[in-house]
Amino acid sequence: MDSPTPSPDSTPKSIFERFASSVTKATGSSVAFIIAFLTVIVWAVTGPLFHYSETWQLVINTGTTIVTFLMVFLIQKA
Repeated sequence: MDSPTPSPDSTPKSIFERFASSVTKATGSSVAFIIAFLTVIVWAVTGPLFHYSETWQLVINTGTTIVTFLMVFLIQKA
């Protein structure tokens, strides 16, 4: 009699895998989308205040680059 092969879902998950799954689920939520959308709106509204400077542009570019870079690894792991 053969013993059943454990399914991939039954193997214990590492701390990072559990973290990645939780973060992926949270960032895919409506609340996360609204926060991201409001962040972009606030950034856009502050454009005239900062005279559309290079630093003002750099803030959103750097922020989105960092978030994208980290999310790629989290989504791949999840």
